[in-house]
Amino acid sequence: MSYKTLTAGSVPTSNSQALAIEVLVGLSETPKRLASRLFYDDEGSRLFQAITELDEYYLTRSELEIFKESGPELLGHLAGQSLNVVDLGAGDGHKTAVLLDHLRGIGADVRYVPIDISEGAMRTLTESMQRDRPDLEIAGLVSEYFEGIRWLAHESGRNNLVLFLGSNIGNFDRAHARGFLRQLWNALGPGDYVLLGFDLKKDIEALLNAYADPHGVTSAFNLNLLHRLNRELGANFDLDQFRHYGTYNARTGAMESYLVSLVRQTVRIEALQCQFEFQPWEPIHTEYSYKYLESDIESLAAYTGFRILDRRFDPKHWFCSTLWAVEKAG
Repeated sequence: MSYKTLTAGSVPTSNSQALAIEVLVGLSETPKRLASRLFYDDEGSRLFQAITELDEYYLTRSELEIFKESGPELLGHLAGQSLNVVDLGAGDGHKTAVLLDHLRGIGADVRYVPIDISEGAMRTLTESMQRDRPDLEIAGLVSEYFEGIRWLAHESGRNNLVLFLGSNIGNFDRAHARGFLRQLWNALGPGDYVLLGFDLKKDIEALLNAYADPHGVTSAFNLNLLHRLNRELGANFDLDQFRHYGTYNARTGAMESYLVSLVRQTVRIEALQCQFEFQPWEPIHTEYSYKYLESDIESLAAYTGFRILDRRFDPKHWFCSTLWAVEKAG
């Protein structure tokens, strides 16, 4: 079996200039913001993996429980097919490994195609997956999601099963979730599938504990974003003068994360040749994590061109994994 990892130079990726412009736009807005995708440099990916192992962070355990208990039924629609298993933001891949084993168990011929913007995370993932499953064909892509999917568009002979796990769809507000999934629908063809994870609305205390853990790991994860800007853009953020704050917005149904300036301060970013003023207690918005009702999931699939084939829940009914099929006329 072949083993292939594409380096960052093999596909188009964002460069420091694009990062600088994105930061310029975000910090020039009112309120200031930084996109959550900027969390995931190598250290950010490592810290997020640590978050998923916390007792308070139920999402990973709930989704994994669904895969272990209901995976064969959920994936039964794909029995015997030849598939690219396209993993968007795979993390350490332990949940995906369960799905891959189920797919092979029902006779699917699979090639594993993880896509991640972190080359270090990709290297760790592909080496681990290759070691544990030496007969599995792997073609890892270090790229943005749609750049990787466009690369796959030139492939033939396999259907695509795109994995968007861990409630990553919740990082988009409702309008942008529709936009993302419609882009995904445009990139895929008839006979392709998407497996999505949705975190469901639940007791607010459970949400707060998951997104503002008492161990400080979530705080370190958020603050690492500023460290990344210091390293890559020559910024001079003093991490001791910011704190992480997470809260639930009952009106929008989203957990929200912020980095809050503790003092009046000026931050200079050399790559932009400009500086930004912060007032005491002024926030930088860093992340939304929207929670869903079952009716929201049904509406989202119908609006973006997909048909729901199956859905499964953990015993607490806190999380939903759902398999969608691409529907296109002609």
